[in-house]
Amino acid sequence: MPIPYGRQSIEDDDIAAVVAALRSDWLTQGPAVAAFEQAFAAACEAPHAIAFSSGTAALHAAAHAAGLGPGDELTTSAITFAASANCGAYVGAKPTFADIDPSTWNVSAETVARALTPGTRCVVPVHFAGLPAPVRAIRAAVGDDIVIVEDAAHAIGAHTPEGPVGACHHAEMAVFSFHPVKTITSGEGGMVTTRDPHIAERLREFRTHGMRKDPARLERHEGGWHHEQHELGFNYRLTDLQSALGRSQLAKLERFVTRRNELADRYRELLGGEQQLELAPAALSGYRHAYHLFVVRHRGGAAARRRLYDGLHARGILAQVHYQPVYRHPWYARSYGYAPGLCPNAESYYEGCLSLPCFPALSSEQQEEVAAAVLALA
Repeated sequence: MPIPYGRQSIEDDDIAAVVAALRSDWLTQGPAVAAFEQAFAAACEAPHAIAFSSGTAALHAAAHAAGLGPGDELTTSAITFAASANCGAYVGAKPTFADIDPSTWNVSAETVARALTPGTRCVVPVHFAGLPAPVRAIRAAVGDDIVIVEDAAHAIGAHTPEGPVGACHHAEMAVFSFHPVKTITSGEGGMVTTRDPHIAERLREFRTHGMRKDPARLERHEGGWHHEQHELGFNYRLTDLQSALGRSQLAKLERFVTRRNELADRYRELLGGEQQLELAPAALSGYRHAYHLFVVRHRGGAAARRRLYDGLHARGILAQVHYQPVYRHPWYARSYGYAPGLCPNAESYYEGCLSLPCFPALSSEQQEEVAAAVLALA
């Protein structure tokens, strides 16, 4: 059987939770959503958690709640999935890019500061692969007038010395994804955490067509049925079925993250002697890496990485590449005129990066098979 780079871990209690939701009175917009939100907020030590139909929808909502629009700029990491930047474009803002720190593969306060312009209104630092980005330092670098939205899609279960990623001590919002390759899954789904009740309300309205039902916030109240659309929102709701699965998975978060860290430690033992490979940066003391991905970088560059990728796939080891610099996508070149050379560290990283299989169900034998193949092909 092929070994994927990531996959979900679904157990009997997860299935039972979904079956219970199927047999309940609610399939969507019911109590399972609120229960998942409350459990997730508690796990992140944040006052508010608002569920969405995907991580991308959550990012779009965060850009909206941040008040971004035409004439504004949103700065994010060059090395991320395109949604981290697309969310700015969705609301009419221009996505711009900060280079990565080659020692962490995350943006730093310095790289973000260099990318700022007079039009920057929002910064989206990405906790790439699950390693916490230096959000506290970024806040100090950008000041209090710029909205910070943490892209924590890779980082549920990660910690800093101040607590869990998602607590939003130095950011207005943090965004999570529950795609099946993430640490926990709801099939598709996302979440935004925040400490600001006004932002939380804007997020809730945005995911439900911009509608309001609270009588205290309506222009008029004609009866219990009455609701009003105050903004142009979307149908970005998460269902009760997905929420039941997500809440069941959330109860296993510590076990899943612990196992991912064990796999990362073992990869370091198995691959640490190969001089052609740079291994994923580890978390500093007092921090915890979530290891959504375990990335290696081939120092031989693009041709060597391609040989390694093709050789692993020929052996049924389905390694993946995360990511090409976002501005190198054709749409970004056509829409904004971005060209190669914008972020040299990101481009150097991309030339050699490869994500190895890393998920809780990966067995020791499978991991040793992966490592032996990497060493033979590197």
